[in-house]
Amino acid sequence: MELQEIVENTDKYIIHTYGRLPMAFVRGEGTRLWDTEGKEYLDLLGGIAVVGLGHCHPKVVAAIQKQAATLMHTSNLYHIPLQAQLAEKLYEFSGGYRSFYCNSGAEANEAAIKLARKYSKKKHGEHKYEIIVTQNSFHGRTLTTVAATGQPKYQKGFEPLPAGFRFVPFNDLAAARDAVTENTCAVMIEPIQGESGIYPATDSFMVGLRALCDEKGMLLVLDEVQTGIARTGRMFAHEYYGIQPDIFTLAKSIAGGFPMGVMLATEGVASGFQPGDHASTFGGNPLACAAGLAACEVVVEENLVGNAAEMGKYFIGQLSGLRHEFTAIGDVRGKGLMIGVELTEPKAKDVQTACFSNGLILNAIGDTVLRLVPPLTITRGNIDEAICKLRRSMTAAGLA
Repeated sequence: MELQEIVENTDKYIIHTYGRLPMAFVRGEGTRLWDTEGKEYLDLLGGIAVVGLGHCHPKVVAAIQKQAATLMHTSNLYHIPLQAQLAEKLYEFSGGYRSFYCNSGAEANEAAIKLARKYSKKKHGEHKYEIIVTQNSFHGRTLTTVAATGQPKYQKGFEPLPAGFRFVPFNDLAAARDAVTENTCAVMIEPIQGESGIYPATDSFMVGLRALCDEKGMLLVLDEVQTGIARTGRMFAHEYYGIQPDIFTLAKSIAGGFPMGVMLATEGVASGFQPGDHASTFGGNPLACAAGLAACEVVVEENLVGNAAEMGKYFIGQLSGLRHEFTAIGDVRGKGLMIGVELTEPKAKDVQTACFSNGLILNAIGDTVLRLVPPLTITRGNIDEAICKLRRSMTAAGLA
């Protein structure tokens, strides 16, 4: 099918919820994608941090193919062997957290919100329902996770929104303390705000929130949908801060590109849910768990935590070096392979377009931030190639 026909059919038959770029990819392998015209691209976006193992990792492909020919779905009315195996693996990775399976990051965050309220009401009383969240956050597109998201542009037109969320500035511990009321049951934040421009939480904020939650008898909920599973150079981003959340969520690359979300909770907090309190028809199905188990094995076997740390440090260093050539590059920030490049001119979209022309895929967030979340398998050679293409693209976009 030619690109023009794809575009026309998309416009004709699909609800217009996406502002799609005029491109369509038909094949992927590792850090590479190919479009309908056969053009090759180096992918620094990885399906928005989903394809953590690279496109079509052979171990994940083999696991999906085998399971698809064996058993795809039965429902959670029954025990699911692969679900238990993956939960054991995540228990080991996390140091003792129980898992609840769903199909996306938004669903995982929805489950976290429900568990935080259910547990707190049981332990402290029915008045415990408020959750402190941060401005410029992003937690998903369901009505409740949109209500918890600190960006009005995602909420407009969907009012009235579910109540019970109090917003404070990110990295402002004093504001978080001031927002606590007798009704507060939890604080929910991203260790790195991704959708607003790659802004890491400070050490003092994260450590201070953990202490505040302990002091007030509240739960600390971390949205690690984008940061989890080696993305930041640690298995989970909260490891950087030396703290343990009560609940945290995963999705994105957890199953190597296959749809899956997971909500994890400590043994005590997990007891807040009893049979019938929450569920997911497709959550933790055999096919998804086969992909998830294979993906987690690859993360360990290929030392992707170490590679993300090493390549992230190299990449940030090379990007920072471009500031000597382009005054339009301001801050370069992030952890591991979750990187944001701030421009001093509103030309991020122009740079993104030029990158596409030069066979490089990245993401413009707003007018001034470039987001880079490449496959965790990226090599030094890939990064050198990316820097050359980005240099050419910035020049083409008129930056100096």
